[in-house]
Amino acid sequence: MTVTRRDVQAAASRIEGRVRRTPLWQTSADGSLWLKLELLQHCGVFKTRGAFNRQLAGLESGEITDAGIVVASGGNAGLAQAFAARELGVRANVFVPEAAPQVKVDRIEAYGAEVRRVGAEFAEAHRASVEFADETGAALAHAYDQVDVAAGAGTLAEELLEDEPSIDTIVVAVGGGGLYAGVAASALGRARVVVVEPEQCPTLHRAIDAGRPVDVAVSGVASDSLGARRLGDLAFSAVEAEAPVPVMVTDDEIVAARTALWDEFRVPSEHGAAAAYAALHSGRYVPEPGERVAVVVCGANTDAATLARP
Repeated sequence: MTVTRRDVQAAASRIEGRVRRTPLWQTSADGSLWLKLELLQHCGVFKTRGAFNRQLAGLESGEITDAGIVVASGGNAGLAQAFAARELGVRANVFVPEAAPQVKVDRIEAYGAEVRRVGAEFAEAHRASVEFADETGAALAHAYDQVDVAAGAGTLAEELLEDEPSIDTIVVAVGGGGLYAGVAASALGRARVVVVEPEQCPTLHRAIDAGRPVDVAVSGVASDSLGARRLGDLAFSAVEAEAPVPVMVTDDEIVAARTALWDEFRVPSEHGAAAAYAALHSGRYVPEPGERVAVVVCGANTDAATLARP
């Protein structure tokens, strides 16, 4: 199972007019650093792209019926699927871990979806969502490991490289890997991809070490959005197609990067989205001279009160 650029291009056509074309912002005078401000997407997160693509494709094929869709999520995928469902008139059920941030749960419910809290981690909520799909006939929308979902996410890379074809490197955060899989498919042969994950959510590194996706323990400041216990098959296929540059960052480095995004650029990032910028801010990824780097700031679903310094 793989995502191709053709899948991404089909997704771009399908969701056109449903999602925002987010800005690519040059932050350095020499054009060496750019921020793809995907946090300005509907719902404040890139996952809205994949949610629309998944549901529109399901409606086209007849897979989505009156039973609607069901998704498990740490918060952001549920937000996106709930929003898309409201816009398309689809019934939505969202399973979240018990520790899902209340700010995200409140917004999911505001979009009209039914929220069900199950388990301590995403994996438990996902198992419950699969059982619900089997029992009710609801179409399963995976948070990250589904071709339509990942291809939708990859449309942001299509925009990015259309807006600035000279970009050499795209930096993305990875949890389950749907964003990475889509971006890698779009960028293959056109730009390298740097994948960044928290040290306490090392799904990609462990998969590379093992030669296959494996379960890992997850925790830390970014676990609500990057806390998938296992790298998706689509992401691992992307690794096999063209090896990315893997980087791990600490929780302290993520927090510092999030603070810097706010202090320096007034970009209100959530911790998971700040992980990508943390690779550069911490010096764990050092671009070559003349390298033009675009960092995807992929989400803003955070408590704004925590952005300011004490």
